[in-house]
Order: sequence, then structure tokens, then C-alpha cells
Amino acid sequence: MQTTPSSAIAAAPRMQVAGVLALELAPGTAIARDALPQADAGELARLVGHDLGALVEDARELDLVVAAAHFDPAEVLRPKWPLHRRLDELHQRAPRTGESPRIVAFGADSAGKAPRPLACEDALRGGQLRVLPFLFVGRARAAQAVADRMERILLDRGMASAQTALCAQDAFGARIEHARYLTVHDLAAMTALQYRNQGLEGLWDVVETALLRPWSGTMVDLPHEPLVQYSGGEARIALFSPDTWCDRYAADADRADPARLARRYALFEARQRMYADILRVHGIEVVFEQHGGPAQDATPPA
Repeated sequence: MQTTPSSAIAAAPRMQVAGVLALELAPGTAIARDALPQADAGELARLVGHDLGALVEDARELDLVVAAAHFDPAEVLRPKWPLHRRLDELHQRAPRTGESPRIVAFGADSAGKAPRPLACEDALRGGQLRVLPFLFVGRARAAQAVADRMERILLDRGMASAQTALCAQDAFGARIEHARYLTVHDLAAMTALQYRNQGLEGLWDVVETALLRPWSGTMVDLPHEPLVQYSGGEARIALFSPDTWCDRYAADADRADPARLARRYALFEARQRMYADILRVHGIEVVFEQHGGPAQDATPPA
């Protein structure tokens, strides 16, 4: 699979088209199941195939592979797209008879638990938006047509049918307000907007580079924000002593009030820790580096 986040992930002579079924939960809702038993997984995958086949006719020429297990969006938006890679590996190992397109669903194991490749992370269970990864797999020409069409229409027209939404709601045991299909590009764009609305546009630039251009680098050097450099697959966050931080970030009003200066420095360190936590959630290695000194694996001072 390519590390560039196109919703079409090439592996000649076949090609893959990656997307998600996004489930927006009602406020206060928790999902009862992490993964669906095989009968429910197969029915949900069948309905997903019907919806997407109606939206993108060429999709009927491809295998559809569905993970009947839910994840936080950040678990999808990681370098090298690990969830979709795992789904592809499971698809390649699935028994096949004939060449006709098929729908393959992967859900809970015989004990009713999500198998390791499809288990969401415990720390990321509580979000209001959960996503189910899917792949179309097949001949490159048809897959490219599907990829192009999905990129054009899913964000605006990709609402799941009422039948599919109700099936997901009943099967997962959760109240679902909206169910819609997205390409991985769409999911990234929605996450970017969310981060920018929260004043984290600099941080998103690092995540986007790791997803789209992992061979390149970027620098986040914004007023009052942590200094971050991404290159070689890792994000380096600069640590500042109180004096060097003061030289770089403090205003005259801060310097005149030691208590205010100490509060601002503590808030800056908290911001660094938040940056590091979010980058790690996206699967990006974080290294702290003393400004002007060597890198270290330690966290910034509490």
C-alpha cells in the first residue's frame, strides 16, 4: 500500500480504494459492541455494498472488504494507513472461489471479541464519531474510476441509507444520529477543519505531512505555540528553559510580573504535552529536544 493518502491505494496489478463508514453517535451514547458477530457483520457489509453500488456503479466490479468494528478517526489517520493495511492483509488471506466480485466482512471472533487486527484502542473509545474502515479491491481501471467518483461525491452525497444506519445502530447497540460514507481524504479534511477550529492548525500541518508526504518535512514555528519540526518520520518538539522561553515568547508585560510569567510558562509546557499526546494518537513518534541541545525521549517538565 502506498503511504500517500490517496483514497486509491495502489498495489499493481490490482488497486485498492479506501474509505470509512462514519457513525456520529447521539450525545452521551456508548457503543455496546466493539465488533459484530459474523452474521451481523455480513448483513451490514451487504447493506454497505448496496449503498455504495448505488452511488458508484463501477464499485460493483470490485471486491468490497468491510471491518465490522469501530475506531476513533485518529486510528485511521496514521502514517502508512495501518487499519486499511490490516484489512487488506485479512482480505488476501480469505478463501476465494471464482473470480466474481464478493463482499467480505470481518468482525468478532468466536468468543465475541474483536480480534487483534480489528481491536480499537482502549484510550480512544469515548469519541462521538466512530468509523468503520472499508476497501474496494480489484482491477486498476475500475478501481481508479471508483476512486475518482468517490472523491467527487461522497462528502456531499454519501449519506448511508436508513436501512444501513438502523442495522448499524441495532447491531452495535448505540443511538446513531448520522451515518455517512467518506474517503480517507474526506476524513482527513474534516479532521483538519476540527483542529483548525480549535486553534491547532500548526499541529495539523505535522499530521498532514506525516500522512500525505512522509518523505518530506515541515516546521511549526508560530507565535506563542510550541516549536515542532517533522522529518524522518518523527516530530521533534523543542524544550525551553525558563530563560530561553522568556527570550523567545515573553512580552514586556509578562517580564514585569513574575507570577504572570510563571503561569504563562506553565501553560506553554501544558501545550507542549498536548501536542505530544495528539501526535502520538496519530501514530507519530515524538522526540523532545532541548532547544539548542540533543534529542531525548523524556516528556517536558510537569
